[in-house]
Amino acid sequence: MCGIVGIKSHSPAANEIYDSLIHLQHRGQDAAGIVTYNHRVHIKKGLGLVRDIFDANNMVRLEGNTGIGHTRYPTHGGYGDGEVQPFWTDVPYGIALAHNGNLVNYKELAHEISMEDKRYLNTHSDTEILLHIFADNLNKARKTMDDTDFFDQVCYAVKKVQQRTSGSYSVIASIVGKGMVIFRDPHGIRPLAGGQRKNDDGTTDFIFSSETTMFYALGYEPAENVKPGEVVYIDEDFTVHRRQLAKKDFTPCIFEYVYFSRPDTMMNHVSVYRSRLRMGQNLAEAWKTIYPDKKPDIVIPAPSTANTAALSMAHALGVRYSEGLYKNPFIGRTFIMPGQTEREKSVKYKMVPQAIEIRNKKVMIVDDSIVRGNTSRQIVKMVKDFGANEIYFVVACPPVKYPCFYGVDMPTKSELIASRSSEEEIQKYMGVDALLYQKIDDLVEAVTRKGDHNIDHPCVACLNGEYVTKDVDEQKMQEMEQLRNADRNERTLSIFR
Repeated sequence: MCGIVGIKSHSPAANEIYDSLIHLQHRGQDAAGIVTYNHRVHIKKGLGLVRDIFDANNMVRLEGNTGIGHTRYPTHGGYGDGEVQPFWTDVPYGIALAHNGNLVNYKELAHEISMEDKRYLNTHSDTEILLHIFADNLNKARKTMDDTDFFDQVCYAVKKVQQRTSGSYSVIASIVGKGMVIFRDPHGIRPLAGGQRKNDDGTTDFIFSSETTMFYALGYEPAENVKPGEVVYIDEDFTVHRRQLAKKDFTPCIFEYVYFSRPDTMMNHVSVYRSRLRMGQNLAEAWKTIYPDKKPDIVIPAPSTANTAALSMAHALGVRYSEGLYKNPFIGRTFIMPGQTEREKSVKYKMVPQAIEIRNKKVMIVDDSIVRGNTSRQIVKMVKDFGANEIYFVVACPPVKYPCFYGVDMPTKSELIASRSSEEEIQKYMGVDALLYQKIDDLVEAVTRKGDHNIDHPCVACLNGEYVTKDVDEQKMQEMEQLRNADRNERTLSIFR
């Protein structure tokens, strides 16, 4: 999972891209990069948090009114500096490209590009694959098509990307002397929102981003999102060109609404905050049906992503909501930390139970999801240690039973506790007095009930094993797991080099 942003403005873009990456920091904490251009290209990338990579000296060098930025949470590729986006190629024109998603057919494409296209790949990143396919076909179009309509050339190149790739990709590319290109995979699995800002002189600035969280702060108004299978091109005169090149079922990732996105985001014209409220309401109704004799004294969220669902569930149950676990805001998100040891160590630092809220009470803990189970078990143990009489555990997301190959780091089925254990076994493993998972239909309803959206059905492959690209079988699953484990080993080794 990553965060991407592109800005085409009538004023310097670097500071706004930096601010946008701060707003997208929750989507990736491993690395970040910014590319801008005026008459020259300016690049700054590095490992770590956004605030640690960019300082006043390198920000002032990022000149130009057009630029793109990226925060990285790796699901593919290694951990070195060379894997940090945006990626760059100087042929044709000069293209910088940032990508959020994951290519299912990465291995086949890497082989084709090396053996058939006779191109050397510098990284293990699927973003380099995307950049190669797009740039190579844009170069072919430049040589064979009418040079007066650059948008047709762009559409030709994006169409070739769609034909050769499978998986998820939301892409923002900056092309020197030509403008900005934005496109999205035909299923729209990863988000890509658009915004615009009217200036006093009548001109309009444009922003495209994984989320809308920074729009208000930067003065942008939400505009038309990038549709699944659509390409958007903003030329140097700030004219907007749009064309939908492919149309399949619109299946955005359900986990964006459960965990990854900030609650103040409008995603695919659906409020993440309101969808989480509805998750809590649905859970409350299910609780009253399944456990009519179990009423908690307090409802507490863990971690902060579950705050909204916990609040609405407490209200629906008529129970006091309490922040009985204090969260240290300076500890990273445990789900997206690179290893289990780091995740387990982080939980103790990240959350501190408040004994005065917990002792001698029946405590209901609401979490957004259970993936591996270790973090949830640690939370339960901490609450027990601080004197809870009974503990009920409620999960806003249904059991995660299958790995995601569309951009979420769930590499192997064996790591997913729900893939190898029944709900009764999970309850026993966690040591709780009652366990309630959201049902898939209730989760889908919570996301799609309201909003001016055209979602056909969210992708719930991690919950039911039905992959929307229709090309993930057992063999492909094993292949992808092997690639993901190799990437993990590479990242682990890089720490000690």
